[in-house]
Amino acid sequence: MSDDFSAIDDARIPWLSATELLGLYRSHTLSPVDVTRCVLARAERSQTSLNAFCLLDAPAALEAAAASEQRWQRNEPMGLLDGVPVSIKDIVLTKHWPTLRGSRTISPAQAWLDDAPSVARLREHGAVIFGKTTTPEFAVGAVTRSPLTGVTRSPWGSDYTPGGSSGGAGAAVAAGIGPLAVATDAGGSIRVPSSFCGIFGFKPSGGRVPAYPPTPYASLASIGPMSRTVQDAALMLTVISEPDPRDWGALPLDPVPYHASLERSFDGLRIAWSPTLGYARVDPEVQALCEQAAAVFREMGAQVTMVDAVFDNPLPLIERFKDGLTHFAFQSFDEDRLALMDERLASSIRHSRKSVSVTDHLAVESQRAAFGARMNAFHQTYDLLLTPTVAVAPFSAELTQPAGYADSSEWYPFTPPFNFSRQPAASVPCGFTRSGLPVGLQIVGPAYADLLVLQAAHGFECARPWRQVRPVAWTS
Repeated sequence: MSDDFSAIDDARIPWLSATELLGLYRSHTLSPVDVTRCVLARAERSQTSLNAFCLLDAPAALEAAAASEQRWQRNEPMGLLDGVPVSIKDIVLTKHWPTLRGSRTISPAQAWLDDAPSVARLREHGAVIFGKTTTPEFAVGAVTRSPLTGVTRSPWGSDYTPGGSSGGAGAAVAAGIGPLAVATDAGGSIRVPSSFCGIFGFKPSGGRVPAYPPTPYASLASIGPMSRTVQDAALMLTVISEPDPRDWGALPLDPVPYHASLERSFDGLRIAWSPTLGYARVDPEVQALCEQAAAVFREMGAQVTMVDAVFDNPLPLIERFKDGLTHFAFQSFDEDRLALMDERLASSIRHSRKSVSVTDHLAVESQRAAFGARMNAFHQTYDLLLTPTVAVAPFSAELTQPAGYADSSEWYPFTPPFNFSRQPAASVPCGFTRSGLPVGLQIVGPAYADLLVLQAAHGFECARPWRQVRPVAWTS
């Protein structure tokens, strides 16, 4: 630590938010170097029990932290996140680091010359990028296990899954290993692990965060933040939503800085609470916790109405749509490569080759347009929609789905529809089961209303703070 920085209790460092870290850097109370050392040590110590990282680069992170410290000594921070440790999901490109996507089919022996837009923006704002978090193979799956990295586990108990596909990111943030993580969500991959890990996760509107390289799943996927506070997520979104010319389909930059615009009145806000969306089978304990959370918005002045059936079950339609994307994405994979893959994913690829035609895929695209119009009409009546994030509490890390559920769409039925419609959606921690496992409430906004969703999440966080409850094994 430089003499220009004074000491702070090391036990506090893992639980400081990005916003708090920046304030302490500004006052020369804390050094980015000491914070980075703490995060790296914690990440290394966690690997045996959590397995949340597939790559850690201490020399690069400490070099970036030292440069940040020098800028703070001069009171000349480089950007909005100077010196803040951030992890990157191993589906997002990082210059000089391999992006293996949880797969043995990708060779690490490549030049790796590109940062994804989100990573490039973080570097421009001085963030300390210290490692890459685990994902199921090609980010396909709502639990995090892959042939390359094995099983990732929850800080709330190593017997439990942190969810997926951003399970490594969720486990890391929940365990105090960095305040921010870059994650992706094409069907719930930010929101499911946020719910299972007891943290905040935000899936922005489709196109809000520029993405590169192009992917067949781009029209479903969003890149977004996972964090322990809404303020931190909004700050990171302000940074990573800045333009990048490589993504021709990205939305124009929102002129409002999200992190500076979170306060609002909820008087008269029209909110629909849907415990099942009309088709989901929800664990009663999960439903009760989410119903209590929905009532908090009524206490804040909103008009909350129970609307159970929002639309007909779209999950079979979404699965047919994904079949077309899967067929195209993996068309070059022969049986030798499939033999290296997770058997469930390989089977899905083989199935897609038999079940999809161009006519079928375009027919689903037409039905998707009708679904989007249905949600546009819904939001003429309701400003926001609340649902459980996941239908069940966290379950065994040894399983790919909980007992009593025939397939994945049954236990996380609430998240994929809003990738299909490209609406912004968040998961906020809303309570704990009798077994002490976290549960999340999903907040869904109209198309492009990212700020409204963040404001609602921030209002809920202020009314029902969640940061003081931490995984017992990771409180020190």
